[in-house]
Amino acid sequence: MTLRSRSLRKFVNLVALICASVSALIGIFFLVWILWEITGKGISSVNWEFFSELPTPPGEPGGGLANAIVGSIIITLLAMVLGVPIGILAGTYLSEFGHGRFADLIRFITNTFVSAPSIVVGVFVYSIMVVPMKSFSGLAGGVSLGIIMLPVITRTTEEILRLVPVGLREAALALGTPYWKMVVSIVYRAAKTGMITGVILAVARVSGETAPLLFTALNSPYWPSGLTEPMANLTVTIFNYAMSPYEDWQAKAWGGAFLITAAILAINILSRLFAQRGSKK
Repeated sequence: MTLRSRSLRKFVNLVALICASVSALIGIFFLVWILWEITGKGISSVNWEFFSELPTPPGEPGGGLANAIVGSIIITLLAMVLGVPIGILAGTYLSEFGHGRFADLIRFITNTFVSAPSIVVGVFVYSIMVVPMKSFSGLAGGVSLGIIMLPVITRTTEEILRLVPVGLREAALALGTPYWKMVVSIVYRAAKTGMITGVILAVARVSGETAPLLFTALNSPYWPSGLTEPMANLTVTIFNYAMSPYEDWQAKAWGGAFLITAAILAINILSRLFAQRGSKK
């Protein structure tokens, strides 16, 4: 290698390092700016009434977003009931049995859905549930978020199960253990930390979704009265309140944004703790 080519490589490496560092600083700057704005404008609206009272009529100060908080929890739980079992079973199939063209097709569809716009899922659920039922509903909202969770859990489960050593499977099978029991008792136990991390990340993925809920759960100023009725939720409430001309509603929208941001931050910290716990084993 000549002296000139070595100097050129060092120069290119320095330019790449500077560009990458500047890009990282720009990203961190805007992230800190967003967190600063949300915290500064939102934390003042978070008080006991925010968690315990219903919204007030337009232009009337006071009240809270208790119904939206409860509705968001119900819709997220519905999404988990739908998305977690199916996602884990699909990921198990791809990891343990999926070796043919059918499995490749499922992987292709799953990878496509991972990056699909959430509003497309919302329109899909609107056409198959809201239109036939002739009503927006919390159930439709849960189904739409469950569909968004599915590909995330499926891909995560498949990748985690593939990390379990083959020797562990072979040792269990050599003792005469049925294959299904080996998967449930040995593979799942070895991979449970990573699987739980995947579920937590999927919950964080859907916690801030607004577009699918606009087409399915819509919103309500009242307490949730049933799964087949429109249901209040934080993301749609934030959208409506932020667009309103009332300062009190706008302040509550900032409070809701702060609450969702804090929840997603807590979920991500929890998932990293699970991941670190799994890596130490």
